[in-house]
Amino acid sequence: MTGRKIKTFAVLLPLALTACGGGDTQQNIAALDNEIGVNGADPALMSALGDQIMVDPQLAAQSNKDAIRPPSQPYSAQLPAETVAAGKAAMPKDGELMKAPAPTKASSQAFAAQEQAITLGGMAARQKNPRTAGCAAKLGYSAGWAARMPADMPLHPQARVVEAAGTQADGCSLRAVSFSTPQPLQTMIDWYYTRAMKGGYSAEHQLKDGQHLLGGTRGRDGAAFVAFLSARDDGGTDIDLIADGAK
Repeated sequence: MTGRKIKTFAVLLPLALTACGGGDTQQNIAALDNEIGVNGADPALMSALGDQIMVDPQLAAQSNKDAIRPPSQPYSAQLPAETVAAGKAAMPKDGELMKAPAPTKASSQAFAAQEQAITLGGMAARQKNPRTAGCAAKLGYSAGWAARMPADMPLHPQARVVEAAGTQADGCSLRAVSFSTPQPLQTMIDWYYTRAMKGGYSAEHQLKDGQHLLGGTRGRDGAAFVAFLSARDDGGTDIDLIADGAK
């Protein structure tokens, strides 16, 4: 049925209802329904209206952004489980961790890099090691750098990476990663202290306002590292780790 014919019926219908009695009205309505619904219907239109509606259940579950109540789950993918390893380093057994020395009171300069920096690059640029600071300007951001930490200063196997950056340009070998682990603060301090000792680094432990700094250098190749560690409310640990694998 054409659009003009449908409009004609819409105009005539109220006039027919006004002019006729109750019985005639019902007959007119039935006649119009019959013509619109059967005799005068477009077969393609009726077939399309009669087909079953296809619905993607996954998209339908997220299609309530304008609803009064919020969706039952976030649209983005969930964070990986805490048991997902971010690096290849093996977890030391309970008896293999060395006990880190008690922290000394930090100087005001020691934590300035983290307190003043907004990005990982800014933190690296404020390190007192001139090589690390010089390479910081070449950092590029990508989660892939988290898997390219120096073998002797890796991410913890339960690391959940928040941000990662690194560079291998112009002789630099710098990595900077912000991550968390479900392990308690003291365990992570001992874990990285053990890594430093086994890797031939010196290791200095400082404390300021509940935040710990563990850092050191290695004389034979100029490698250096610094880790800022703080306890999380859920019992885990937040860590910012910068490692310069200089040679």
